[in-house]
Amino acid sequence: MLKHTQNLLDIMARLRHPEEGCAWDVKQDFTSLIPYLIEEAYEVVDAIERNDLDDLRLELGDLLLQVVFHSQIAEEQGLFSFEQVAEGICDKLIRRHPHVFSDAVFNTDEERHQAWEQEKAIERQKKNKTAEPDSVLSGVARNLPALIECEKIQDRAANHGFDWPDVLPVFDKVLEELDEVKEAWQSGDQAHIQEEIGDLLLVTVNLARHLNVNAEVALKESTKKFSRRFQYIEQQLEASGLNLKDCELAELDAFWNQAKQALNKK
Repeated sequence: MLKHTQNLLDIMARLRHPEEGCAWDVKQDFTSLIPYLIEEAYEVVDAIERNDLDDLRLELGDLLLQVVFHSQIAEEQGLFSFEQVAEGICDKLIRRHPHVFSDAVFNTDEERHQAWEQEKAIERQKKNKTAEPDSVLSGVARNLPALIECEKIQDRAANHGFDWPDVLPVFDKVLEELDEVKEAWQSGDQAHIQEEIGDLLLVTVNLARHLNVNAEVALKESTKKFSRRFQYIEQQLEASGLNLKDCELAELDAFWNQAKQALNKK
């Protein structure tokens, strides 16, 4: 094993030592570490989006620490070790790439994708330890961000033929769902409004799929754009001696259009 990898494992074991370790590290378990695992994954994404490669190196280290932390807890309980975690992903990569590690031949990307999905389906079947019936949708993590989960579910269904043949009917479906949201709003039934908003979001994700857009990334970028424009408005109001809450909507809208023009030039 590489020197620094082994050093990291040794440090983690020392931190978890019941008498000589760190009290905070010792009391952690799989569940208590979930927020840190999620946070570190998002911080890796943030470093990538900022193109800060030095920070990316550091954040990947923090994410690796979470893998080592969980592996150490598992080893203490006699479940598995870090070495077995590494062994498992090595085996999976080899299984899923028979065109690289054996004599399989794929003539098109579609053939390669179908073989990948077939292997994943076999793995899901082996992992299914519940009484739930096997489904092509099985195995999608329930705690994913909603947009990512939605996209993965739709991809699974599409891979088995449940999808529109092209994008035009999806545009029509978005408009149909938007009309249904309006009808629900007019009814005043809050539960129905929520349901129809959910349907609108779902079909919007489907539209993004058909246009080869990652819905999660698209929404993130639009949220950032909104924040930049809103902060521009705040700056202009402050420079003018105005208070945000005291302004009429028409004034704010004018500042918003000004922000669009100003920031689009940068």
